Amino acid sequence: MSEIGTVEFVFLLLLFFIVVFGILACKVGTPYPIIMVLGGLALSFIPAIPDFTLNPDLIFLVVLPPLLYSSAWTTSWRDFRYNLSSISLLAFGLVAFTVIGVAFAAPKVFPGFDWRLGLVLGAVVAPTDAIAATSIARRVGLPARIVDILEGESLINDASGLLALEFAIGILVEKRIPTVASGLLTLAWLILGGVAIGLAIGWFVDHFERRIDNGPIEVTISILVPYATYLAAQNVHASGVLAVVSCGLFLSRRSAHLFSPTVRIGAWAVWDSLTFILNGLVFVLIGLQFPAVRASIRSYSLTTLLLYGMAFSVLLILLRLAWVFPGARVAYFIRTRFEHQHESPPSVHQSFVLGWTGMRGVVSLAAALALPTVLKDGSPFPHRNMIVFLTFCVILVTLVLQGLTLPPLIRLLGLAGGAGPDCEELEARRIATQAAVSHLEGARARDDAKFADSYEDLTHHYRQRLTSLKLDASPGEVAHHERYVQLSLEALRVERETAIRLRNEGRINDSVLRRMERELDLSESRLVNTDE
Repeated sequence: MSEIGTVEFVFLLLLFFIVVFGILACKVGTPYPIIMVLGGLALSFIPAIPDFTLNPDLIFLVVLPPLLYSSAWTTSWRDFRYNLSSISLLAFGLVAFTVIGVAFAAPKVFPGFDWRLGLVLGAVVAPTDAIAATSIARRVGLPARIVDILEGESLINDASGLLALEFAIGILVEKRIPTVASGLLTLAWLILGGVAIGLAIGWFVDHFERRIDNGPIEVTISILVPYATYLAAQNVHASGVLAVVSCGLFLSRRSAHLFSPTVRIGAWAVWDSLTFILNGLVFVLIGLQFPAVRASIRSYSLTTLLLYGMAFSVLLILLRLAWVFPGARVAYFIRTRFEHQHESPPSVHQSFVLGWTGMRGVVSLAAALALPTVLKDGSPFPHRNMIVFLTFCVILVTLVLQGLTLPPLIRLLGLAGGAGPDCEELEARRIATQAAVSHLEGARARDDAKFADSYEDLTHHYRQRLTSLKLDASPGEVAHHERYVQLSLEALRVERETAIRLRNEGRINDSVLRRMERELDLSESRLVNTDE
């Protein structure tokens, strides 16, 4: 098989695994990152499966920018800004605490490690991956405040973790210790430069796209933007992570006026599929790395390696828990005293759950694999393979152990919310619908009487929607609305079946059928979504 043919085969095989494990995750009701990592690990023991090597450049240059951009796009700027104190204490304070804690503990736990190797190891595993944590948290109804903090932490702690890794590698490889002044200047440039580049590119894209109304072109631009932003920031040694995040947050705020409804629907569909494929790809690849990681450290017995991996995983979990409890109190003090927010004190249960969600992911493994192989003097990078193995173990333990125990833990601590309505969303829908009714009533009074039937029909439609948005609707009103939705769905089904019959009889072609199906799909989706 040619080299291109081999690449195609491997790519198709990975896509097949992603589909199979995604279906399995839906069947068993478990977040797909956990199933995909376990599935990849199981596949790695099958001799017929080809070797899959995780290239760090694939993660940092191909996978990371769109995933960061997608996460930033779906993050609420209002909630991100409101929780910024809590997020910063985790994204910067906890990262520093983790790096220092590992640097202190590693020489006492792992033979041959000194504090410098401990710094490298701590920086590698400091960033968390909140994909699994937030997907579980949303499904079991964890308070929105905790979910918002987890998402915000995962958006920006990659930048602080990679900065710490850069300093740690410099200390070890070049045998130099940066001064406090140089460290602060580098940090300031990474943050300010990254944010400035992200906002500048976001501003340009915003003004450029307002002159375009073409779905495929705009969706293509949306895929190009995170890559261009990341590379632009990296080329001037600013933070590519923060550049992509700030660009995504800015354009997300502007997207209500930036995209037409048709483009917005198409963009969401493309990005939902893209993020699922990229996340699935990296989580399956994580599991498939085990043979290569194990083969690199044959000098240790498997029992010893497993003990080291478990001990290190426990250490990281304890470090996060040790930081979260006082950190939550500090954040509460800052938010109430200086930001004048009216927040209740964080409970022990909430802090514990926040501490239990420190799952590591692909950024940590990519950072470990990207470590240099030699020092500045030409000698081998000490214990590089052990660092890679320990990182792999931490990812596996935190994703699987913490991921699987998080739902029962949330329920045990009484933090699982019910499946009741989102009052903020319900109120917004009600206000918007009432505004439409008021507009129609005013327009009807000013318009010609011969259009009264049109106004009556449209107003009745909006009043039906208002009924579904009332929390205090009477049983009669609820029954009337449910019957209205049922009849509407039945009518749409009849339209769909009739259109298909006309196509099968040759009276319309497939293009006409697809246009009709699109309209019917949108109508049915609106009815189903507003009725949930």
